[in-house]
Amino acid sequence: MSIVIAARNEATTIEAAIRSALDQGYPGPLEVIVADGESTDGTRAIVESVDDPRVVVLSNPAQYTAPGLNRAIRAARGEVIVRCDGHSTLPPEYVRTAVETMRATGAANVGGIQAATGTTFFSQAVALAMTSRLGVGDSRFHLGGPPGEVDTVYLGVFDRRPLEEVGLFDESLVRNQDYELNFRLRRAGHVVWFTPELAVEYRPRGSLVALWRQYFEYGRWKRGMLRTHPDAVRLRQLVPPLFVIGLAVSGILLMSGQTLLGAIVPLAYVATILTGAVWTSVDRRAPAAVLLPLVLPAMHLAWGCGFLLGPPSD
Repeated sequence: MSIVIAARNEATTIEAAIRSALDQGYPGPLEVIVADGESTDGTRAIVESVDDPRVVVLSNPAQYTAPGLNRAIRAARGEVIVRCDGHSTLPPEYVRTAVETMRATGAANVGGIQAATGTTFFSQAVALAMTSRLGVGDSRFHLGGPPGEVDTVYLGVFDRRPLEEVGLFDESLVRNQDYELNFRLRRAGHVVWFTPELAVEYRPRGSLVALWRQYFEYGRWKRGMLRTHPDAVRLRQLVPPLFVIGLAVSGILLMSGQTLLGAIVPLAYVATILTGAVWTSVDRRAPAAVLLPLVLPAMHLAWGCGFLLGPPSD
């Protein structure tokens, strides 16, 4: 069993991630391989300070996720590859549950829920947005749901054979490498399986600027992924860029004096966001929902703008 982590500047969370990996209730041999992307905040020193021979640290000169994961996978000895993020913590029975599910379903990749949990008022609002249909559409790994075959899952526990068969992660993608890999697995005839029992705690971004950057990159690299696999597009992925285009058209209409037509899209969006914020506040009894009218537009606009701009090579 090999747990792989690609990390860069995760000094505040990396030790917790490693400890959660080491504390798995799994009866077989286990190793944790961390590919450090030339961190500047002491992340590597923290990893090296973990006094456990099962922990190995490698260098990832490319610095971003896909090359780091591939480097860790190639160095791994396990027949099962477990992906863990440097800002996530695995529950104690995560690996055991995933392996049992893999054996029962024959899946090439098994994963579960990205359980977004905020530690500040702002990040709590982001967590609410990331676990709502208004924020993320119908993604089961965000919202939960019944077990079964899906397009993609959060992180993932992989059978090494099909993972190597399709060529590991695409190193041309800075983001969205998970969805792209799962797309290739499914296209090769393998199963990607979701089970709600695999809930991994995730810490959302703690500022509006960081959130904007994150979702801008998500949108930008989704465009890059669809450039290679246009048949992988889903309707929910087109909504944010169409919304941005709609706002631009609305601005042109307003400036040309067509006030009624120009106001339709912005007013409908504002009404939807405010209604969603009120509903979430009441339904989840969450005071942080008051920030959703700020958080949700940041996510939608950043994703849409990133998608329309595309990756740097476009």
